[in-house]
Amino acid sequence: MWGDKKPEAPAKAPLPQQQSRPSVTSTSATSYPGEVKKMAPLDSTYPATTSGGNMARLGASLHIKGEITGNEDLQIDGSVEGLVQLDDRKLTVGASARVTADLMAREVIVYGNVKGNLRARDRIEIKKDGSVVGDLTTARIMIEDGAYFKGSIEIDKAGDAGETDLEKPAYTRAGKTTAATSS
Repeated sequence: MWGDKKPEAPAKAPLPQQQSRPSVTSTSATSYPGEVKKMAPLDSTYPATTSGGNMARLGASLHIKGEITGNEDLQIDGSVEGLVQLDDRKLTVGASARVTADLMAREVIVYGNVKGNLRARDRIEIKKDGSVVGDLTTARIMIEDGAYFKGSIEIDKAGDAGETDLEKPAYTRAGKTTAATSS
């Protein structure tokens, strides 16, 4: 009884269907150029959408040696060696990223591993699983519990220096360099 229900007759039914699939792929091959035409308008509007604040991304499988400069936000998930310079933009080093480079941006956020100096005009953040070996120069810094950091920190408040000096006691204003290294 069970042997009668499992003959190769059901197996023969899918085989003709599989044979009909190549004819479907041949028709989809003819529709492929239509798909390319549909994507062309998206590519032509790409610069307009990135200026609106979208983020460029270097995927985890990408390995770059050299210099990266640009005028848009960037997230790095792969490996980079060299220099990354995004003056007025946000740079995010993803959790899977391995960066051996000097980084310069308005804002730098580190989730992955960085070996090199970081310079941010606004702020630098090292998240809990992030690792930075190098010197930091920024106006604001945030290092979460669990993050690894080895290097020096220089707080650079070029625009706010006059205001903060008046808020400090007189004895710390005179010895500005000594006070910065003792804390």
